Amino acid sequence: MAKETTEPDKMGRVQQFRETYRMTKKSDPAIGLWVWGSFAVIGALGFFVFYVLLPGSGVLSLVLAIVGALLFGTLAALIIFGRRAQSAAYRQMDGQPGAAAAALRMLRRGWKSDVAVAFTKQQDVVHRVVGPPGIVLVGEGNPNRLRQLMATERRKHERVVSDVPIQEVVCGNGEGQVPLPKLVRHVQKLGRKVKPAEMTDILNRLKALDAQRSALPIPKGPMPTSMKGQRGNLRGR
Repeated sequence: MAKETTEPDKMGRVQQFRETYRMTKKSDPAIGLWVWGSFAVIGALGFFVFYVLLPGSGVLSLVLAIVGALLFGTLAALIIFGRRAQSAAYRQMDGQPGAAAAALRMLRRGWKSDVAVAFTKQQDVVHRVVGPPGIVLVGEGNPNRLRQLMATERRKHERVVSDVPIQEVVCGNGEGQVPLPKLVRHVQKLGRKVKPAEMTDILNRLKALDAQRSALPIPKGPMPTSMKGQRGNLRGR
């Protein structure tokens, strides 16, 4: 028999859902209670809305009420499941090398993220995000080592894209840092300083900078191997 895959892109929808539920339950044992509870409560509300407030005959009202209850309940359960699965994934990744990189992959249209554009032997890493705020350098690791690493990386970028805003963010739980669960929202709220039409020019200029970098190996850790699966968990499948 073929070995069961755990790669999100190779699994069916039902298998993805089961795998996400299994992984979420490890750190959130009450996930089943929350999902079924939200289905029951919101489903009952949907039944009331359709049966009492909508006009129609008794049979028609009952059918609409049942359909409405199922729709409302299912939607609520999926929303609750997605949010708790996302929170569980963040908790599992928090503190691991590459956690910020996995979270930044949630940025979609209009954003371009590059993993580990700079790093140290101690697994301090700087990632780069290009989007509406301009260039955002996101560091994770030891704050003292990151300070010099990010300053060096900032100077490199300023030589290539001096007219583009460059902002720095450190992911972590210390003072002045952004916690992992809030990282994506924080980056998205940095403002709009670059127009979409300017993105292509910025990315082309950054290619010249990237071409100058030595082909050094990425630090060891879970980032290269587990990032894909963690992205699936963050989306709640």
